[in-house]
Amino acid sequence: MTEKKHGTVWFVGAGPGDPDLITVKGRRLIERAGAILFAGSLVSEAATRWAPAGCAVADSKDMTLEQMSAWLIEQAGRCDTVVRLQTGDPGLYGALIELVQPLDAAGVAVQVVPGVSSAMASAAAAVESLTLPEVTQTVIFTRVEGRTPMPEGESLEALAAHHSTLCIFLSITLLGRVTAALTAAGWSADAPIVVVHKASWPGEEKIVRGTVATIQGLCREAKIVSQSMIIASPTLGARQWTTLAKSKLYDASFTHRFRRASVPASNLTLESP
Repeated sequence: MTEKKHGTVWFVGAGPGDPDLITVKGRRLIERAGAILFAGSLVSEAATRWAPAGCAVADSKDMTLEQMSAWLIEQAGRCDTVVRLQTGDPGLYGALIELVQPLDAAGVAVQVVPGVSSAMASAAAAVESLTLPEVTQTVIFTRVEGRTPMPEGESLEALAAHHSTLCIFLSITLLGRVTAALTAAGWSADAPIVVVHKASWPGEEKIVRGTVATIQGLCREAKIVSQSMIIASPTLGARQWTTLAKSKLYDASFTHRFRRASVPASNLTLESP
């Protein structure tokens, strides 16, 4: 008996909301897919518009994990290319491994295509940089504890003690806990925070700027209660700063392997980017 062959299940990052922010590779996979399972509660159905005629398209928002896995395995038995469209990037808060394990057990090949995270889309929407020279060079992706507990040592207060950039996922309904943790970690009441609701979603994006002291009330006024990224960072608002440390990489006195310094510097450093 000939062994049954399976197609490949591709976990594709659909991006933060705007269908055009999917990668070229992701779109090409949709264009040749025999079946697509998309996370309808978070991914715009418009992301499936490139699917070919006859493609089986299903929304997973009412499915359990077991039902999703079973659907993917069934479709892989009849299609060469099966696409699981996940919000943002599949490796961030996407239950990727939980879905992959049953496919591995069934002998179904798996591939992952990265996507644009809502953290990146939110910074872009607000025209903010998550890192700045001599301000912070570290970005932490995290969440506050809700129904899913946090591992030991990863409380928001502990992470906020670094005073670097915090991109806080899945926590807009717990904004009071966020500001309390920042305060406990030594952030001042006037430290800036930006909240972006549905970053990049056409016609639905909202940006709220405030501080540790004001952001909760401002979000309440804006009726923001879901699908929002919270960014707390010492870099916020730098667009308006009158003094800004510049990147050494582009400094005229800085030499690297692609460009020689054009002006002298007493402390010239030879370094590769």
